[in-house]
Amino acid sequence: MDNRLVHYLCCPVTRSPLQLKTISFSKERPDQVEEGILFASADWFYPVVGGIPRLQVEAFADHEDFFRRHLPDYAARRRSLEEKFPGLIAYVRKKNGATKKSFALEWSLYSYEEDRTWAAGKQQLLARFLEETGEAAGRLTGKLVFDAGCGNGQLDSLIAAAGATVIAMDLSTSIDRAFRQNTHPDAWFIQGDVQYPPVIAGVFHIVQCSGVLHHTNNTELSFSCLSPCVRPGGTYSVWLYQPRKDVLHNSFNLLRRVTSRLPARLTYILLACTMLPVSLLWKRLKGKRQNRREIMVELMDWFSPPFRREHTTDEAASWYAKRGYQSITVTTEDIFGFNMIGKKAPVSSAIAPISSVHA
Repeated sequence: MDNRLVHYLCCPVTRSPLQLKTISFSKERPDQVEEGILFASADWFYPVVGGIPRLQVEAFADHEDFFRRHLPDYAARRRSLEEKFPGLIAYVRKKNGATKKSFALEWSLYSYEEDRTWAAGKQQLLARFLEETGEAAGRLTGKLVFDAGCGNGQLDSLIAAAGATVIAMDLSTSIDRAFRQNTHPDAWFIQGDVQYPPVIAGVFHIVQCSGVLHHTNNTELSFSCLSPCVRPGGTYSVWLYQPRKDVLHNSFNLLRRVTSRLPARLTYILLACTMLPVSLLWKRLKGKRQNRREIMVELMDWFSPPFRREHTTDEAASWYAKRGYQSITVTTEDIFGFNMIGKKAPVSSAIAPISSVHA
């Protein structure tokens, strides 16, 4: 963990600054913290494990072995949290448990050496980000970007190489591979929850949440939780699935009512034995050059997560408008979904009309 990162972090519950107690530094990069503990002003504490701050509400329980080794009063601290915040802890465990397992498995399938991300190579990935956010490569220099739901993390190294500083966050342990594969010192990685973003408010020039909000238990709630991270005049960019009037598409959504309730590993086996061969043949017939792993990532993204919602552009635009965003625009759209951006207005500015969505 880069020490500069601490300045931008906060407790996801209390929003207080965090104080770092360093336990060890990285052998490969002696200036980077390998293990440590981040303390909030009261009650909450979070581990730095493998160079990554683990800033989820439930991190105190997920990393019990780490804390028992490094925090002498861990048992008392944990007991205090469970007595003071039983509802909150139960809520995050219920909504996050299966989702973390699903996406950890999904991104474990990805090969950084051979695979593309959502059918895009590296340069295509950066070009897509620029198109979706309404940015240009030359305008990224000096900007602070929050990638809320970074997946395999490849995009974040590319954004940093274009001149920005990036904080990339993901819910699952896929963040470990993303961190290890990162090649740029200004791309920083954290594990966190979009409903409890562990970053300070009002400082990010760009907040991107691509293909993530619709995988939460409440899309608009998750949207609203990330909104404070955007600085006045900054850009808030989200990519969402949209509904389709297609028999096959809607049949798949009915099927996922079953598959999404299964353990992620069992869903993977069922998909590999049934839908993967058919999808692979169909892609070949259509001339698409996706390999087995790339197709399995797409199938897992559809059929495995507990939550997968679809929204219209008008619905998403209303979320921006209610929160005072201006220049609300659909930047990209295809049969599966769309990307929308809005500019955060100063507090005194009028609320933007929803009709500006297709401006």
